[in-house]
Amino acid sequence: MSRPREFDVDRALQQSMEVFWERGFKSTSYEDLTRTTQVKKQSLYCVFKDKRELFLKALALYRKRSIAMLEEVASREASPLEKLEAICGSMLHQKDETLRRGCLMVNSALEFGEDDREVNREVNREVTLMSDQVKGILEKIIRDGQKQGFITARESSKELAVYLNNVLVGAKVMEKAGASREQIEAVLRTSFALIISENTR
Repeated sequence: MSRPREFDVDRALQQSMEVFWERGFKSTSYEDLTRTTQVKKQSLYCVFKDKRELFLKALALYRKRSIAMLEEVASREASPLEKLEAICGSMLHQKDETLRRGCLMVNSALEFGEDDREVNREVNREVTLMSDQVKGILEKIIRDGQKQGFITARESSKELAVYLNNVLVGAKVMEKAGASREQIEAVLRTSFALIISENTR
């Protein structure tokens, strides 16, 4: 008979994600994880094998949660412009000026580089998957906005989705680097204004 789990796996994964997000993979110790999750090391790694596997699962959880949040915004009864504004706002986690975590995906891609090719490959896979999913959501909203005359049609919906996704990634890098919320919002406002149709202004 298998031994019953002694802890909530989903909760422990969520808590571990928060630790990795704040400290990064390399600076996170086993003690950080066990202290935060209140789960013994042996129990934690019976489920997740090692810190690397726990980190990669936490990264996947971050992507799924982020995409679910964007899909919820995209499904709202609102105009395409209102949806894009809501997405720009929801992508910024900097509600507290003292908490500058940036994006876990971007942070992880920058942290690993070529130091650990195996982990770097998995991180890049998650980053690419999230980027593709975000662009797909943005493209659909932009296409609807173009049909309704709210968003410029000078560029294709795909091109504008790539542009806006890059702006959002850049905003997260600014956040991690210590830019104020006002500075980040100014960049988002300018970028947003560039895709609005002349008839909407």
